[in-house]
Amino acid sequence: MNMFKKILLLGVGGFIGSNLRYWITGWITDIFGSYLPYGTLVVNGLGSFILGFLMMYGAEVAEIDPQIRLLIGTGMLGALTTFSTFSYETINLFRESSYFLGILNIFLNIGIGLTSVWLGFALVKSLA
Repeated sequence: MNMFKKILLLGVGGFIGSNLRYWITGWITDIFGSYLPYGTLVVNGLGSFILGFLMMYGAEVAEIDPQIRLLIGTGMLGALTTFSTFSYETINLFRESSYFLGILNIFLNIGIGLTSVWLGFALVKSLA
């Protein structure tokens, strides 16, 4: 695959993922409010689940075309999930003296992320 095609796949995937993140985060915030950064939590969990599913599917069921992995895994999911926003929101909670919420946000993001990858693996195993 030539470099131009790789850049195009990353760009298209990134466009899709960043738009999904924007709309999902807004939708979740409208529903649950902004007491805790629920939108970031949801997109990180969703992205972790999809990546877990994609990687396990590629390892256990059928080989996934490298172009699809680049488009979805690196491009879309790289733009959908956001460690930097999670970090920023957590530091802001600490700056606002919301220490419990800051610590809760850390544990929820890590716990949901790891659990989501595991659930993606488990779904592939149950379908195979």
